[in-house]
Amino acid sequence: MAGAPYVKKPLEAPPPEEGLPPWMATFADMVTLLLCFFVLLLSFANMDIMNFRTLMGSIQNAFGVQTERPEATFAAYSPTRLERQGVKLDREQKAVLDLTMQLRALLEQEEELKRSVGVSAEREGALVRVESAALFEPGGATLRPDAPRLLAHVLKVLKEYNFNCVIRGHTDDQEAAAGAGPFASNWELSAARAAATLRYLVEEGGIDPRRMKAVGYAGTRPLVPNDRPEDRERNRRVEFMLHRPDTETW
Repeated sequence: MAGAPYVKKPLEAPPPEEGLPPWMATFADMVTLLLCFFVLLLSFANMDIMNFRTLMGSIQNAFGVQTERPEATFAAYSPTRLERQGVKLDREQKAVLDLTMQLRALLEQEEELKRSVGVSAEREGALVRVESAALFEPGGATLRPDAPRLLAHVLKVLKEYNFNCVIRGHTDDQEAAAGAGPFASNWELSAARAAATLRYLVEEGGIDPRRMKAVGYAGTRPLVPNDRPEDRERNRRVEFMLHRPDTETW
């Protein structure tokens, strides 16, 4: 009797390894790297209004678009003038420019301030320029009775922003004739005006004196040539230079 035919049993496949297949690890690494790449691209793309305005200024220059700037935004003969068209701004410069725009918006609310106060963005910080006639009598260094109303706006800025402030006194070329009046020269007069303004902000406004400085320039930094009475009036001024708190020298 013939025996039953021999049937070879098929080989059993090895048991599958536990966990995800090996190719999944490489795929997950690639997806993670792509995600990081796009996150970096998004962080580099700072599409804010200040970049847009800088780009608009570059486009206007490229096509020869002419714009007339108000006189209060820059000084023709001032060594602190800064033209920002086409300049890429960093974070600190944007903070200064934002403060400058807020100060200009504040000036637009009161017609009296627009006539005697100017604001500009400088390389060192934001500059507030006030005509001396709005704060002092001609040839004097005592604050006028209505000066606190104007200085209240400066106090508001110093309280809301932790900026350091240098108060700079300026005169024309002939305000204090040598030997006449209580001040021997424009140096004493300009320094006394800056000191009187600083004293008011510290004593009446409660500003930390470590954030303040006062300096007098006499008539060495005119905005315009001292050729006409109205030009001399523009050169007689008190400036508030607002420096960022992280500035090493101010």
